[in-house]
Amino acid sequence: MAELILVRHGETDWNRDLRYQGHADPPLNDAGRAQAHELARELDGLELDAIYTSDLRRATETAEIIHAGRDIPLRREVGLREIDVGSWSGLTRTEIEERFPGVEIHDGETPEAHRTRVVGTVAAIAARHDGARILIVSHGGSLRALLAHALRDDSVARVENCAIYRLAFRDGVLRGIN
Repeated sequence: MAELILVRHGETDWNRDLRYQGHADPPLNDAGRAQAHELARELDGLELDAIYTSDLRRATETAEIIHAGRDIPLRREVGLREIDVGSWSGLTRTEIEERFPGVEIHDGETPEAHRTRVVGTVAAIAARHDGARILIVSHGGSLRALLAHALRDDSVARVENCAIYRLAFRDGVLRGIN
């Protein structure tokens, strides 16, 4: 069994302003860096075998703050990225409604393709680390997709910046840990 500690990156200006980020690459803001440092302190006593992160700057910066002082691998994985929101990237809900009236879903990656990508990436990471505890730094939508898959519950609520979740990977299956 692999134990997976999942965390969302710290806050960005786009999070604060309720802008869709998707594959866009804004950095953490000062509040996000403070959140990441607080998260690092919270995880300080937790033994980890490796850290994996989305290659997007907001996740990578959060992972680097957590990784500081640890002698373990830190690896970037494109498959941990947020859903690609296409032409909605950088826009608020109001701007989307003005520019794309009546459109209910973005023209980027489908939710199904996103979930398949993220679940497949995490399963591959976990399979390489049987018996280990792995930290994964990703994004709100990606973590919601993982949790919905593992918990068999599509009603997973919003994932807050620097929130922590735990999953187990056993016999090729992702499951929640109580």
